[in-house]
Parts: sequence; structure tokens; C-alpha cells
Amino acid sequence: MDSKDRQIVRALQRDGRITNQELAETVNLSPSPCLRRVRNLESRGVIRGYSADVDAAAYGLPITVFVRIRLERHNESDVQNFERRIRTIDEVLECHIMTGAMDYQLRVLVPDLAAYEDFIRNRIHPIGGIASIDTSFVYSTVKKTAVFPPRG
Repeated sequence: MDSKDRQIVRALQRDGRITNQELAETVNLSPSPCLRRVRNLESRGVIRGYSADVDAAAYGLPITVFVRIRLERHNESDVQNFERRIRTIDEVLECHIMTGAMDYQLRVLVPDLAAYEDFIRNRIHPIGGIASIDTSFVYSTVKKTAVFPPRG
């Protein structure tokens, strides 16, 4: 990727509905080469798709929870089972493998505390092989962006 491709990506991250004409003007290209670059970024998998940025609270999911999980054992079958099961749980928007004391960090959205309790009791505990669960509730967000930082 060159600097022009990165400009295109950042512009599309800011506004995925921008027209090709507006995008071309934003990144100082003519429309045809701009469109070719966008299609190339899509075909190479740099741009994986387009989506709407939805306000979770307005959607009815006002509670964001970060859940850190440590597994009892790290053998292949337990790890694969945990990761396979997590992929099927709709409340889990993100699951990251972590360094440090905990193995995974999940970002979870729920409508209320009762739903979070249900999530833990009926979606997480049945997975099995979990040594510990640590929960942090988000009460305010200082910054949230989908736009990558600039890169040389």
C-alpha cells in the first residue's frame, strides 16, 4: 500500500458512503484511477466491506462490558472449543487473545444487568474449562473511532 491508498482507506473509514467523485477530490485523484484503487483494495482484502456505525444505546444495547477470561487448561481441544463457542454468541462483538494474566478479552453488548447475568450463566459458563472471569462495565466512552492512524 502506498500513501495514496492509505488516504483512500482513511477517507472511506470516515465516510463509507462517500461517492467516488467526492473520494477522488478528497485524495486528489481523478475519478477513474481512484475507483481502480478502491477496487484493488477491495480485491486484495484490505477493504473487507462496508457497514453502518450504529449507536448501541439507541439500538437498545446501552451496556458495554469488557470480559476477561482465563482458561483452566491451554490444550488444543479446550482452546478450540472455547473459541468455536465464542464465535456463535451474538452478544460478543469482539474476542481478543491477550498476553498477561488473562487469556481472552471480550467486548460484549447487553440491554441491562439481568441480560448480562443471563449471558454469563447461560452462554459463558456452559462452555466449560474457564478458570476465571473478570468483568468491567463501561460507564462512559472518551474516544471511539474506526479510522486508523496515519502511517508513513
